[in-house]
Amino acid sequence: MLSLEAITYMRGRSIPDQYIFVDEVQNLTLHEVKTLITRAGEGSKIILAGDPYQIDSPYLDFASNGLVFASEKLKGASICATVFLERSERSLLSQLAGELL
Repeated sequence: MLSLEAITYMRGRSIPDQYIFVDEVQNLTLHEVKTLITRAGEGSKIILAGDPYQIDSPYLDFASNGLVFASEKLKGASICATVFLERSERSLLSQLAGELL
């Protein structure tokens, strides 16, 4: 079963024994990411996905977004891992725009 939830309704919850997938995390603040990660209950696994080069928020940048923040803070923890994909799967134009714009 798949359930979609807005971040707004996560406060005060505990989510045990679930796989939690959060996309576009580069557009979240460090506080929003902390809110999400701290909701993972016993037996849950959380995946944070995003592209730190495609930030839509004028208040965030490559170093201050939730995805990079969480990755840096959790680096080296035995229960955490980071996977970085080095090339764009969309198109050469998409990759060029991400690098130059």
